[in-house]
Amino acid sequence: MDMLWLAIVLGGALLVLLSMGVWIALALIAVGIIGMEVFAGAPGGSILATNSWASSASWTMTALPLFIWMGEILFRTKLSEDMFAGLAPWVDKLPGRLLHVNVLGCGIFAAVSGSSAATAATIGRISLPELKSRGYPESISIGSLAGSGTLGLLIPPSIIMIVYGVAAQISVARLFIAGVLPGLLLMVLFSGYIILWAGLNKEQIPAATLKMSFVEKLNASRSLIPVVLLIIGVIGSIYAGFATATEAAAIGVVGALLIAAMSGMLTRVTFVESLLGAVRTSTMIFFILLGAAYLTSAMSFTGLPAALANWIAGVGMPAWALLAALTLFFIVLGCFLDGISIVLLTTSVILPAVQAAGIDLLWFGIFIVLVVEMAQITPPVGFNLFVVQSMSGKDIFTIAKASFPFFVLMIVAVALITMFPQIVLSLPSAMVAR
Repeated sequence: MDMLWLAIVLGGALLVLLSMGVWIALALIAVGIIGMEVFAGAPGGSILATNSWASSASWTMTALPLFIWMGEILFRTKLSEDMFAGLAPWVDKLPGRLLHVNVLGCGIFAAVSGSSAATAATIGRISLPELKSRGYPESISIGSLAGSGTLGLLIPPSIIMIVYGVAAQISVARLFIAGVLPGLLLMVLFSGYIILWAGLNKEQIPAATLKMSFVEKLNASRSLIPVVLLIIGVIGSIYAGFATATEAAAIGVVGALLIAAMSGMLTRVTFVESLLGAVRTSTMIFFILLGAAYLTSAMSFTGLPAALANWIAGVGMPAWALLAALTLFFIVLGCFLDGISIVLLTTSVILPAVQAAGIDLLWFGIFIVLVVEMAQITPPVGFNLFVVQSMSGKDIFTIAKASFPFFVLMIVAVALITMFPQIVLSLPSAMVAR
């Protein structure tokens, strides 16, 4: 009962601070100090100083700003135009036609970005005007973009996977590889829904307009070769064991700079803008990481995570029941917080409970990324909804309604990886075997 009151007090304090508009990192530190000083009787100040260094002095974390910079560089090139021109000829004969460009384009950009919002913004700034001008229904156009943009979190390299890997002390390289098949699964589900929707609404899909031979299609797709080579260089080097996640990130930055230079978009202005964008995003994430690391220490001193783990082990809660409860919990959190904050806020408390239930932490990392993806399209604080709103001019709830089928498909994906965990674990196992 004491632990229950402790959880209520600390959780309530955090909610009050966040509702007052306090920065997430500062709110985490404040709740950590309350836990340390009031409930654990530990020296909060000296532990904060120690944790500030320990949480930032991580070689693995150096991959984070590099991958963010890679995405910032490519965001400022004409990659979105190249993707639409290169992908459109190959999907024009499929039911749903050019709507599949949203899915494929987001999947490809996700593999060189790591950011959900950047993925939706990059693909959407070309695909939405094009689809509208060709007569495609706005609802399925913006819904497929908002849903597919979430692939930026799941398909490696993923910023949120780096954050989870550091928090859970799991190999980031293995997490990256584990995200490949679930990412492809989600793309198949999204495209499958578009095909089904198009079959039921044939009159709303414009007629095929692109009549190109196979050779002409190949020529139209030549501009995609550099980004495909970049994806192979980043992910392939990790899978082959040639590079760590940090080294692969450095390869990605060099490759992104070369692509920008080749496209004529690498100028002094774009270089500085991309660098400043990466610095702003990275420092925000590192500040939250610092606060989360401190709160984790505070939780350890109070004994709350261990008590929760012992309770779950004592009542014999099956893994599926815990996962169902966590899915609902994360969906609710996603209505108010961004994905990185959700991961950092919860890992310190729930990971001991997850381990007590016998759940593989590598698999759980992909589970939590999938569930956090749902948070990107849940109002009122869904980052992808804001991105699509800025490009479409529609209100948040209209976009959320259009995105709802893709939200349901993410729940289907969670169910599939729960029933068939090898979807997540097969490639990392093969990587270790090598």
